[in-house]
Amino acid sequence: MRRILFLACLLLTLAPLTATAQDTQPSGTIETENNASTDAAIAVRIREILGQLDGYADVTVQVNSGIVTLRGRTLDGEAITRLDGLVSRVAGVVAIENEVVESTDLVERLNPAVDRFRKRMEQLVAFLPLLVVAAMVFLVVAFIGFLLARGRWPWDRLAPNAFIADIYRQIVRLAFLVGAVVIALDILNATALLGTILGAAGIIGLAIGFAVRDTVENFIASVLLSIRQPFRPNDAIEINGDEGKVIRLTSRATILLSWDGNHIRIPNSTVFKSRIVNFSRNKERRILFQLGLDPDCDYAAMRKLAEETVQALPFVLDTPAASVWIEDLTDSGVVLTITGWIDQNETSLLLSRGEALRQVKLAVEAAGVTIADTTYRVLLDGQGAPDDTPEARPSAPPPPAPAPEASTENVAAESEHELERIVEAERAETAHADLLDRDARTE
Repeated sequence: MRRILFLACLLLTLAPLTATAQDTQPSGTIETENNASTDAAIAVRIREILGQLDGYADVTVQVNSGIVTLRGRTLDGEAITRLDGLVSRVAGVVAIENEVVESTDLVERLNPAVDRFRKRMEQLVAFLPLLVVAAMVFLVVAFIGFLLARGRWPWDRLAPNAFIADIYRQIVRLAFLVGAVVIALDILNATALLGTILGAAGIIGLAIGFAVRDTVENFIASVLLSIRQPFRPNDAIEINGDEGKVIRLTSRATILLSWDGNHIRIPNSTVFKSRIVNFSRNKERRILFQLGLDPDCDYAAMRKLAEETVQALPFVLDTPAASVWIEDLTDSGVVLTITGWIDQNETSLLLSRGEALRQVKLAVEAAGVTIADTTYRVLLDGQGAPDDTPEARPSAPPPPAPAPEASTENVAAESEHELERIVEAERAETAHADLLDRDARTE
C-alpha cells in the first residue's frame, strides 16, 4: 500500500513535466521504413547537440523506432522545456519522451553560480584599466565644471542678483556632470546604459515634482520675483491685507516688518500671485479725512475755508494741491472730504493727517460753524415734554471758538525713520540671504 501511494505521488510530481513534453512533439508524416542505423544516427546527433550546450551533461538519450527518450537531471526547469524544441528539430524523430527532472542537489546548483562569479571577476580584472581611465576622465570633466561654477565671473555679471547667479552655477555644474557621465560611458562602450539612466531619472524627477509641487512653485516664484523686483528694501507695501516695511526677499518667502514691529512671513508663491500695493514708490502721498458740519452753514464757504486751511499748512505740498468736496448730506449735516499731499519721506502720514484735521476744525469753529452732532437722544413717554428737560432750559451762550493756531505741531516722519533703522539692522545681520538689490531694475 505504501509503495502504491509513493508511486502515485511520484506520478503527480512528474505529471507537469510529462505534460510539457507532450505539448511539443514533431509534426509531419511518419516514414514506413525504420532501422537501427537511423535510430543510432538520431541518438548521436542529439548527443552532439546537447554536448555543445551547458546544463545537459547528465542527460542521456535513447532512440527506438524514431521515439526519443530523454532521462537525467538539469539545473533548471527552463532547460527541460528547451529540450523538446531542440530534439523535435532533428530529422527522423517521431515522438519525444522527456523524463528529465530538475536537480535538487545543492552542490550541483551552486557550482554554476560560482563559475559565473569567477568569470565575472576575471572580466572585471581585465576591464579594470579601462574602468580606471573612464573614472579619471569623469573626475577631470566634473572638476572643470565645479571650478568654473565657483568663480564669480561671469555669473555675477550676467545675473541680476546673487540668487540667479547661484542658479547659473548649479546649471553649469549639472551640465558638466552629465557630460562627464556621457564621456565615461562612451569610453566603456556602454552608452546604451545612458538612456536607461536618463529614463529612470525622468520618472523619478516627475514623481518628486508632483510630491513637492508647492515647493517647486515657490522656488519658481522666488526666481521671478528676484528678476522683476516689484519692491525694494524698506519699501512700505501691502500684500493680501498685510502691511509693513520690506526686510528681505529670500528663496522661499518675503519678510515684512509690520507697523507693530512684528515679522510677517509670506510665501513667495502667494506674493507672486497677489495684488501688491507699494506705498513707497512715489514720495508724494495723499492724506484724507472727513468732517461733518452743521446743516445750516454755507457749504461753499466752508469748503473753500477748509481747502485754504489745509493748503496753508507748512507740510502740505503745493502740487498736487489740496482738494475738498461735499461727500454726503445726512440728517445731522453735511460731510466734507478733505485731502492734501505730503512728502512722506519727511512727513509722517498719521501725524500730518491728525494735525490737518485739528487745524480745519479750529478754522471752522472760528468761523462760527459748529461741527455736526451725530448723536441721538431718546425721550421716553411720561418723562415730560422736551422743553421741560434740563438740557432744554436756557443756558449761557457757549464761549467763542479759539482762532486757528499760527504754528503747527511736529509732524516729522520720526517713527517711520525708526522703523527704517530697524529694517537696516536686520538686513545687515543676514545680508547673504537677501535677493533684493537696490540698484536692480524694477517693474
